[in-house]
Amino acid sequence: MDSKTIQDFLDNHDYDVRKTHNGRWIDQKCTMDVVCLVSDCIIEFTDRKPGSRFTVNDIWYSDYTVENVQQIFSKPDPSAKASNEYDKYFGQPIKLLDAAGVIHGEKEGMRYTYEIVNHDILEYISFRERNCYNFLCLYIEKVLRDSGIYHLFEYFFRMQNKDSFYDLKDGYTNFTIANTPINGATECGRIFTKVLNPLACKYKKCGTERGHISKDIITQDMLLYNQRNWRDILSEKPKEMTRVDYEVTLPKPSEDYMTTYRINRAKRNLRRFNDMYRNGLTELKEDRHLADLATQMHHIFPVSDYPKIADYLENLIALTPTQHFTYAHPNNNTQYIDRAYQYLCLIAKTGSIRENLLGNNDEPTIYDFYLYKMVLNTGLNTEEFFEVEDMDFDDVLNRIEKYYD
Repeated sequence: MDSKTIQDFLDNHDYDVRKTHNGRWIDQKCTMDVVCLVSDCIIEFTDRKPGSRFTVNDIWYSDYTVENVQQIFSKPDPSAKASNEYDKYFGQPIKLLDAAGVIHGEKEGMRYTYEIVNHDILEYISFRERNCYNFLCLYIEKVLRDSGIYHLFEYFFRMQNKDSFYDLKDGYTNFTIANTPINGATECGRIFTKVLNPLACKYKKCGTERGHISKDIITQDMLLYNQRNWRDILSEKPKEMTRVDYEVTLPKPSEDYMTTYRINRAKRNLRRFNDMYRNGLTELKEDRHLADLATQMHHIFPVSDYPKIADYLENLIALTPTQHFTYAHPNNNTQYIDRAYQYLCLIAKTGSIRENLLGNNDEPTIYDFYLYKMVLNTGLNTEEFFEVEDMDFDDVLNRIEKYYD
């Protein structure tokens, strides 16, 4: 799915806050990783129940959600009466998706019941944080334009100084108090961060940090929920040590649950896509395996050596068990990758991505050409794939060939 498809969807809605009076069209918990995760939980909960309706409770009490949220965000068990925290954590992203028109909620008694309106966009948001970030940027800007206050943001992005920042913050606060039930500047300030910073990141500008203009340009890692604040950590760094040396001394978590979740999510999404649109067959077409189901989602470049691309769909390929455990990992040794078979996997994956991005079919677009170039650069320890023109798959194949001659 490209940005034009999302923009066309957004353009069919009027998000003018002066008409909706919805002060919760975005909220404090609506970071790209949280909205992505909650969307994934909704997709998982409704996957085997077409047309099903759900409540916030349905999503937060599902086994899938409890397992992932407890591990990743260190939240209390939702069954342990931590309902207020969970209500915000799930309720706010769900309210955002409702306000955007991706899902629709109706009040039934004391609670809201929701149903999916646009499954393709919800699935796009749920696939990875980058997708969710793209959606949020387009959605936020559309709301601000419809509401007649985007010019305040444009002025700040142009001036990038304290005066324009406080003009923007005061303007946003006054607008929100005048047009929504939110009546406190403090509450407006908390939400303001989630409005400004994604756009600041998109346009490579300073945003807001602790209520003031940020000292640096906002980057995507600064938009994440529970992100470690490296400025705080580095404030304790001895002056004689470099940042790199200091980071090595910092304690590491025993297990990176977010990375594990993202890898499993990517594998699950690829298998679901492959089952639905590719008849569940292997992506590496070999005569002796054409009729076998591809139940293995194999990392072309292994997780242990290339953790940064471990959750990229572009680094995964659907194989049969025999292809996976006999050829990709000879003798079922998952610590070893057969280089010749890795080459065949890359050629096959290039074809799969080409078909998805350029083919005339009804399947949703799940791959990103730029991210595939990142996978190749990382896995082959080069930068040359960034030289490839957009969608030039022939050039990709020619360059891959050089590394496996």
